[in-house]
Amino acid sequence: MEFRPRHYSAEQEAHSLPRSRADHNPLSTPSPPSTPQSQVIVANHENNDFLDPLRGWCANVAVSNEDSPDIDYASAATSSASLSSGTVSEIPSKEWTSFKRFLMQKFPVSKMISVSSMSDVIIKSGKALDKSKKGTYSEEMNDSQKDPEDDAKVITRQEYVSQMHELKHEIMRAWHAEDRVTALKLSIKVAKLLMDTSVLQFYPTLFVLATDVMDMLGDMVWKRIRQKAECAEDGTFIGKLPENFKASDICSDAKETCNNWFCKVGSIRELVPRIYLELAILPCWRFLLDQPADNIQRLVMMTRGLADPLASTYCRLYLVHCARKLPASDKGYLVTCVNDIKILLIHLLSAKETPNIHFSGKIGLLVSLIEPTIEYIMKFIFEDASQRQAYSVFMELGLGRDRSNLSESIPCVSVVLHHLLKELPAEVISCNSVDILHLIKCSNDDSFDQCLNYRLLGFRLGESRSQLDIVISVVDEVIQVVTQYVKLDEYLKVVDAYMDIVLQNQMDNYLNTLLEGLYTRACNKEIVNDEQRILQSILLKLLYHFKDLDIIFALKHFLEILDVMYGSSRSVINMQILNMATRNDHIRDPTTIQFLFEISQSLHDDMDLANMKDDGNQQSAHLISRFIQKVDFGAEMERHLTFLVECRGAFGSINELTETLVHLSNYLATKALKDRKTLLTFVKSCIAFSEVTIPSISSQVRQLNLYLETAEVALLGGLVSHSDGLIVSAVSCLENVECTDGSRAPTDVDGILSSIRKLCSLLVMVPGNSDQVVTKIPRSILSLIHSRSWMTPRITARTFCAIILLLATLSQNKLPYHLCPTEVQNLGNDVLFFGDSSYLRELVSLSEHVLQNLLNAIEQEPSKAVRGSMALEACNCIALSFKASDDVLKVCWKLIEAAQLCLSANDKYLQSTIEYLDEQLSTSRATPAVVI
Repeated sequence: MEFRPRHYSAEQEAHSLPRSRADHNPLSTPSPPSTPQSQVIVANHENNDFLDPLRGWCANVAVSNEDSPDIDYASAATSSASLSSGTVSEIPSKEWTSFKRFLMQKFPVSKMISVSSMSDVIIKSGKALDKSKKGTYSEEMNDSQKDPEDDAKVITRQEYVSQMHELKHEIMRAWHAEDRVTALKLSIKVAKLLMDTSVLQFYPTLFVLATDVMDMLGDMVWKRIRQKAECAEDGTFIGKLPENFKASDICSDAKETCNNWFCKVGSIRELVPRIYLELAILPCWRFLLDQPADNIQRLVMMTRGLADPLASTYCRLYLVHCARKLPASDKGYLVTCVNDIKILLIHLLSAKETPNIHFSGKIGLLVSLIEPTIEYIMKFIFEDASQRQAYSVFMELGLGRDRSNLSESIPCVSVVLHHLLKELPAEVISCNSVDILHLIKCSNDDSFDQCLNYRLLGFRLGESRSQLDIVISVVDEVIQVVTQYVKLDEYLKVVDAYMDIVLQNQMDNYLNTLLEGLYTRACNKEIVNDEQRILQSILLKLLYHFKDLDIIFALKHFLEILDVMYGSSRSVINMQILNMATRNDHIRDPTTIQFLFEISQSLHDDMDLANMKDDGNQQSAHLISRFIQKVDFGAEMERHLTFLVECRGAFGSINELTETLVHLSNYLATKALKDRKTLLTFVKSCIAFSEVTIPSISSQVRQLNLYLETAEVALLGGLVSHSDGLIVSAVSCLENVECTDGSRAPTDVDGILSSIRKLCSLLVMVPGNSDQVVTKIPRSILSLIHSRSWMTPRITARTFCAIILLLATLSQNKLPYHLCPTEVQNLGNDVLFFGDSSYLRELVSLSEHVLQNLLNAIEQEPSKAVRGSMALEACNCIALSFKASDDVLKVCWKLIEAAQLCLSANDKYLQSTIEYLDEQLSTSRATPAVVI
């Protein structure tokens, strides 16, 4: 066999495409052809200001009307509207279910519950009712009005819930057995449970369980009456009632049944069960009246007869829930409910000692239990309300612009005001912000933390644009208030809410005042987690607003405030600072570099190095790496290398950062090589830094690539002795690569193949050592292939091809590329071993050995398609590397036959390879070969 001689420069020129100067940029927008389609495209281009020049004018940019289905937009709108109207009735039910779940989660109860004697129905519910008991209907309805026992009973929460569920099932069973009296009696007993407020914390759970039964009873009564309305007296179905039916559409039998139910409920003696039972069947008024909502105001007045504040407010809550089942009506009753609750709270908070023994010393808990009812009712008041309607409600609640109503003599309860602020439209708050601020100052009671109302006003005020003079007036008054705060927590909550307003309106004097107060309060105490979170929010707002670190660092006390932060909040701020810093192309200021280095150290110290797969840790590592990449000391390259050494000491435990340092060191070396004035000593220092740093990286594959990169830099500088050691280290890494490479992820064999090919390309210009075997490193690669199980036949064959191409290149009288003229002048193997026959024999001997292994590897590939592709790739490699002798052509045609058995005869790769072989055969017949 004989290697094929190559003339690389002539081949490059022969295969280069002809070049000519272009009249215009080929990526610019071409002139469109004059066609109807192009006119559509031009119109789109003018509208969108964008056209992809690579798509061409034949691209289907616009959708043809013929391809799009016909759409009846009127029908679509009608369908959408009907869908919306169909789901409206489901919204209150879903909201109510979600609200009940919220109540039970917000007020969890202990396992044991002490219940009063009025809850005996829970204790005795397991016993069947005595149906043989004689008595009038009135006696049956009120048989539980006997004097209760004084002693309380203890029951577990789970037992209470289970008994309530059993009662619910018993009511359902009695109803389906057409025993309406028993069903009603049990429902009354359940409703009476809502009179028991002895265990405050349990009352919301009791309310949820009891109203679930009430809703079930109301649904059953509604369905029974509707069924009667839709059927004749003999039970024959007449027709389904329309959704918007009127009382005149209802037959007399259905009306009589409906009226009977309201009479039964009206005969209940106790007020609480009477109200709840009528609310449960409230929608049934539609069968009797065209304006059923007229009864709501009467029920609102009835709730005023409930003395217990907790039972009273929750009864109003159920009233609102049931009223939502009726057709749309005036929301005045909701305002009345809120005003009634407000008066109730005023009396409750002003009383020095509550008469009810159960509430004594528990005012705070009682207010927290009442708060969800205010929140729910207030939300419904402003649901779908226009700005004018919202303002009208604002006036009806006694909170209008009339200054006489804003005096401190007429207090406004803080908790009510808070939920009013949450639901009021932003425009109403913006127009009345000064008056609302005065209301907050007047409502300094124990029902709600006043600073939270100041905070909420700030957030709501920022939702809309207000007149600057109004904003300044509000901010000025708020700052006067918060300066009196001693507690850091209160101060932070309010400042956080107004920080955006101050920044957006460029109130620099107020900003300095707020930061001064923040520094005074934060730097003299230990900051707890909640305070850290709010402080983080404030600093992030500053960073997002100014976007320039120089301005940020110049802010009054910013750095001092930053120093008191710690933990995850400090990490978030540090990450944002690094993110802002790395948006610039370079970071050159030494002071800024030092500060960001300390920021990076703090961020590194807070990272969990044992869990680097965590997104937060990865993001931190990525930001630190970007910061290091952005640092630029300009001509002071020695100082830059010193900085890299400091970074290695600070962040060397993170693989990503270590790799970055090696890349930057190699970059410094190449940058220095471009400057002829730079001494080669600095380049050697950079290479030494990389060589020392690479072993600290855990992945052998990454080490391999970095060693090759550094060896390439050494060869670029003509440092042959350095490159030899780096290449040996790279081969050593290659030998140590395992199936998983130290991790759970499988080895990237394609990546390793690419690295082997790069190693072969570097070996072309590495001068051989006459004292050693010239093919030492290629033989090391061969031994690696035979000893690694993860080397698949495909990767093995391609590696053999790379070695054959390397040996064929080294055999040439003139190599395609050489070392840079630094220490040596074009000192390559073509010079060192020119005319040395033993050198060529060694290359031929190894190539024959590799060729035989290549053929074996192809035969071992199980996939026919892959085997055919491998055969063609090997055939081209052999034909390109060796002269077309009989032995070579025999091997090539054998590979062609193998490819023909695996691939289609029309395969273009197969056809072009056959044509190339025919061309080689004709050339070999014209030029006799000389075999060495």
